[in-house]
Amino acid sequence: MKVVSEREPLNVLFLCTGNSARSVMAECILNRLGMGKFRAFSAGSHPTGKVNPLAITLLRKSNYDVSHLRSKSWDEFAAPDAPKLDFVFTVCDDAADEICPIWPGQPMTAHWGLPDPAKAQGSDAERMLAFADTMRMLNQRIGIFVSLPFDKLSKLALQKELDAIGKTKASAKQPA
Repeated sequence: MKVVSEREPLNVLFLCTGNSARSVMAECILNRLGMGKFRAFSAGSHPTGKVNPLAITLLRKSNYDVSHLRSKSWDEFAAPDAPKLDFVFTVCDDAADEICPIWPGQPMTAHWGLPDPAKAQGSDAERMLAFADTMRMLNQRIGIFVSLPFDKLSKLALQKELDAIGKTKASAKQPA
């Protein structure tokens, strides 16, 4: 695996079934928080073909560039001309149970499952809150990820850290 301090960024793919919300938000967040050390992508096993409008609205409100976002198949990243992936993270429970393609270069993988905000019910405000909660959790996990001392961790230690990030609980809302 490349060292983070090298000029070329580490490539990270976020996977979800529909590639319409969680994985797309994760792509945007890592591209911002990674400050050029990481290049994030997103894809789905069964892409919906469009990014969820509430995800787009929330990302725009948070000053993310959404002009390049699209819902796409993970097949694009298994193709011979695809970017070499260093990490692949599943961010929904459905994708974790599916058979993933064989990724060239054997990237490190972890499951960072989160509830699907697109399935949220209720008023527009309640549904937007579900998207905001998901974005907050992704920000927290990705913030931990980009802060890891990659050059000081063995591959086994790094894998343990990646798995632990997926078990990180939301810090803001605790049951009463």
